[in-house]
Amino acid sequence: MKITRIETFAVPPRWLFCRVETDDGVVGWGEPVVEGRAEVVRAAIDVLAEYLIGKDPLRIQDHWQVLTKGGFYRGGPVLSSAVAGLDQALWDIAGKTYGAPVHALLGGPVRDRVRVYAWVGGDEPAELTEQITAQVEAGFTAVKMNGAGATSPVATAAETAAVVDRVAAAREVLGPDRDVAVDFHGRFTAASSRRVLAELAALHPLFVEEPVVPEHSHLLPGLVAATPVPLATGERLYGRTEFLPVLAAGIAVAQPDLSHAGGISEVHRIASLAETYGAQLAPHCPLGPIALAASLQVAFATPNFLIQEQSRGIHYNKDADLLSYLVDPEPFRFVDGHAPRGDAPGLGITIDEAAVREADRTGHTWRNPVWRHPDGSFAEW
Repeated sequence: MKITRIETFAVPPRWLFCRVETDDGVVGWGEPVVEGRAEVVRAAIDVLAEYLIGKDPLRIQDHWQVLTKGGFYRGGPVLSSAVAGLDQALWDIAGKTYGAPVHALLGGPVRDRVRVYAWVGGDEPAELTEQITAQVEAGFTAVKMNGAGATSPVATAAETAAVVDRVAAAREVLGPDRDVAVDFHGRFTAASSRRVLAELAALHPLFVEEPVVPEHSHLLPGLVAATPVPLATGERLYGRTEFLPVLAAGIAVAQPDLSHAGGISEVHRIASLAETYGAQLAPHCPLGPIALAASLQVAFATPNFLIQEQSRGIHYNKDADLLSYLVDPEPFRFVDGHAPRGDAPGLGITIDEAAVREADRTGHTWRNPVWRHPDGSFAEW
């Protein structure tokens, strides 16, 4: 079996899909994208495809080595995301070839269902009670919310109180038996995070995500030591070597993204590395159906898995949603806040190829917003 064609599709709201075809007619799908830079990743796929065309798709680990290391210059979000999508597609082909779900090829399932959480509140979180109530009524046992919008370099008393008040409102709706995770999104400095974390501890968040931007990861040991709140990070880390220092710093939850951190192959290895530090895996995934399908396959085969992000109803999804490009939405039918394990081969989903090709004719040019402080200086988004 040989790879004969690799195509990419820019589909709304902000995703990039790739399709890998073989001479045996087996097709695999992946989701390689850097949100806001889809065109750049698309170009990277074209370059990497030069190597893959004509190769045996089942040599996944060998291809991963060549694609990540064979160009001499390594790493970074664009290359890692391009490799991630291709890796997903190759695992999809392998599962379809062997007639087994990817989680079986990873060593078999360790659980029967995967806990998922729902997003509430957008980039400027405001009223949350109704949104959280709706998710509880839909059966979810956990939600995640942004802690704040643009935040001063040193958070003011009002900004700190607003974060705490929002999380307190969430806790009131959720009660003691459900969970709330809080995403700081790198919008806080280490000093501001330390101050806010002290106020949040009594509200028992499941975790606080990205308390500092990834380039300030060297400050995580001090934050871990200063708070009992579990800290999480990883959506902007792209491989084991970048996860090693943050795991050594004592983070409780590793959050690699299956579409950024080298795909199924590397995230499976990151999970094993995290396990040696007693950290849990909660893959980042505010993306599309292929990324979620890949995440779930890893989750089913990962002992130290905690919870899965998913984008159904998320505030980024304007022109399409998680189910828009699926033939059958059944794999993402969440029951009591969990995704049941399926046994369909490969990634376990069937992409509506006609819908994808039609959507690509329109495409998208999604860009994240650029925020500024009142004095006109740049603010973290």
